[in-house]
Amino acid sequence: MGMGEGWKVWANGIAYGLEKGSASIPYALLAHYRKLKLSDTEVMLLIQLLAFKQLEQIDFPSMEDIERRMGAAPSVVASGIRKLMKDGWLAIDEVTDHSGLRSERYNLTGMYHKLSVCLAEDAAAERQKERFSKAEEPASSEDQQRNLFVVFEKEFARPLSPMECETISGWLDQDGYPDELIRLALKEAVFAGKVHFRYIDRILLEWSRNRVKTAQDAKAYTQRFRGNSK
Repeated sequence: MGMGEGWKVWANGIAYGLEKGSASIPYALLAHYRKLKLSDTEVMLLIQLLAFKQLEQIDFPSMEDIERRMGAAPSVVASGIRKLMKDGWLAIDEVTDHSGLRSERYNLTGMYHKLSVCLAEDAAAERQKERFSKAEEPASSEDQQRNLFVVFEKEFARPLSPMECETISGWLDQDGYPDELIRLALKEAVFAGKVHFRYIDRILLEWSRNRVKTAQDAKAYTQRFRGNSK
């Protein structure tokens, strides 16, 4: 086959593929499926269901059609569908048309919801980390290399959730607690063996009610409190 003929065959193949159309796949599904604990088979099942729906207007492809499309064994496809349904990625709806005929269709609303939550959490965490990276650095040379997020994540021994990031943000922006006071409240919680956000919030609230506004005030108040409790 000559160069010109090969180019023509290639171009005809491209044209044929374009005529067949293309499926719209959420980029978040491809980018984050590992983070969302989906296997390669499970994400491919979701992609195939999207393709059946968009290009062939088939809302409920048979197991045989999916198996043939993926080249997978019946047990693999069936177990993958069951797991997606169990984990809330997929559902099966029963619908009735105007003539009273009942049929079933796959519902992918759960997939879109999970992807939306994933993207929202990533965006919130990124915004909060950007905010805290600009916060006032602590006085000691050791702490100057760490912001509040890093300090809390180290004490909690895990990444912070978006809600926990919002809590820290509220302490700074809404309640007006100084950075050093929040750090000291965290240390008090660690000392008491109650490393959770509700306890830290109670410490900060108690200090605020007793006009504790600086780390020095907090240390004096804590020493006085511990002295009275003996």
